[in-house]
Amino acid sequence: MLYQEEKINYKNHTITFRSAVDEDAPVLVDYLKKVSGETPYLLSEPEEINLTLEDEYRFIHKYNSSDSSLLLLAFVDDEYAGNCSFCGYSRIRERHRADIGVALYQKYTGFGLGRLILERLISIIREAGFKQAELTVVSTNGRARNLYEKLGFVECGRIPNANKYKDGTYSDNILMVLHIK
Repeated sequence: MLYQEEKINYKNHTITFRSAVDEDAPVLVDYLKKVSGETPYLLSEPEEINLTLEDEYRFIHKYNSSDSSLLLLAFVDDEYAGNCSFCGYSRIRERHRADIGVALYQKYTGFGLGRLILERLISIIREAGFKQAELTVVSTNGRARNLYEKLGFVECGRIPNANKYKDGTYSDNILMVLHIK
């Protein structure tokens, strides 16, 4: 699914939302490695990210050509800040559901960008006809969980000790759902 470029003024900054293009591939590969090292709230450690440019090109094309998935990039004053995506399920019984992922560089968290991009994504999910949006948040990520709850997501399950960190500690994954009207 493609998203027409949109620019908005927000807190004295120009925010741009758009779909990814091939020229974004090197930036996206680098971003995934960096953002994975900035936070314990993503699935992978930086050294686990072994994507090639060809892998990223395929990923971009897959999302851009899909009728039920979207990769939405965010820029602040023309600097890449992160992205948000959703992927619809293909099975008949699950086609009403959209799975969301979001990650921003840490320097752009706490600024309101996460809320802006998620509101855009939820609106697109609604317009695409989905009835339910779902996401997973790490239990120790209170800021993100608070944002999701403000947007209407509710906890619907928990996976205890879903994440084990290098220091031997664990965190749960909280499954959240938003029923779309």
